Amino acid sequence: MSDTPKPVGPYTPIVRVGSTLLTSGQIGIADGALVDGGLDRQLSQALANLRAVLETEGATMDDVLKTTVFLVDMDDYAAMNAIYCDAFGDHRPARSAVAVAALPLGALVEIEAIAHTG
Repeated sequence: MSDTPKPVGPYTPIVRVGSTLLTSGQIGIADGALVDGGLDRQLSQALANLRAVLETEGATMDDVLKTTVFLVDMDDYAAMNAIYCDAFGDHRPARSAVAVAALPLGALVEIEAIAHTG
């Protein structure tokens, strides 16, 4: 789990229930700090963190069934879509995108996922 970010709270980054994986929300942290560069860099890092957390359980982004994206600013929706599509390629999990007042560490975006292996 060395490539996965340390949780910023008292939670587990990923939980397996049979062949189902539930991830905690991932924000754009690297080396213990939020990355600079706005939404683009933060979401790219959050997706890299999500990928790393899934890999700890032998899963990939192609195993993701559903995501929830939390945005501090819904004006970032179009930019989020472009980065999200790059990360998932042709795979299109079900998704919700929700506006929130604030996120941990002042993040602009957070993403969580449900995946299925097997």
